[in-house]
Amino acid sequence: MAEHRDDLSRLCIHTMTNRPWSLKECVTRYHRAGVRGISVWRNLLERMDLHEARMILDDHGMEVVSLVRGGFFASADSVRRKLAIEDNMVALEQAAMIGAPLLVLVCGADERQSLVDSRAQIREGIEKLLPHAEGAGVKLAIEPMHPMYAADRSAINTLAQANHMAESFQSDHVGVAVDVFHLWWDPDLHGEIIRCGKNGNLSAFHICDWKASMDDMLNDRGLMGEGAIPLKEIRGWVEETGFEGYLEVEIFSERYWSMDQAAYLDRIIDAYRKHT
Repeated sequence: MAEHRDDLSRLCIHTMTNRPWSLKECVTRYHRAGVRGISVWRNLLERMDLHEARMILDDHGMEVVSLVRGGFFASADSVRRKLAIEDNMVALEQAAMIGAPLLVLVCGADERQSLVDSRAQIREGIEKLLPHAEGAGVKLAIEPMHPMYAADRSAINTLAQANHMAESFQSDHVGVAVDVFHLWWDPDLHGEIIRCGKNGNLSAFHICDWKASMDDMLNDRGLMGEGAIPLKEIRGWVEETGFEGYLEVEIFSERYWSMDQAAYLDRIIDAYRKHT
């Protein structure tokens, strides 16, 4: 799908990208800049009335693309696994209340057990959650994460693994979130994106950049155009599937969080126009 470089109609920004801002600040600033897509991180809802949050979003004409995040199903501790299910139930309620059609899952891992065990627990967790997701009208998006997070954040580390798990449920309420930060290196990425789209599981597309020298493996992502990821090429693969959803900017960066957020938002929009 062609897009004029000044067109922001498919730009979505995750609130965590502008972590210092409240939900209201994110919404009002994005709206003023011409951005209509927003993915809401749950930390901003902790001290808010969900009706108030929904009103802020609706009053500014924002489209909620997803709620981030659920998951963390895998643990060697059975009590933690039970608490994770309970927390995901709350997340589904939050998503439904603010009008988010998608809950992104960071599936979890535990260095005390094998990846095989963690993956089995992830599957079990999604199985338990699925009827409630269907009831809430919220889709679950499995997000594969870079292998450097395999010990503590997710035992789902390739798009092939995510596709296999999503397909196994045969449900319209389970899909996959493709994040270039986690997947750009994969030699099978093109084929797995096409597979994902062919099966109707391509639910979200997250963008940022990978810097060769990162100060922190979690909180030093690059702005689009700052690193090695062939963003336009991967976007082309995604759109080859017929995907017409948002391009979601999701950047964790202590460097950018420390700067003036209004100026940073301008840089995000400029980078989106130039590099995606």
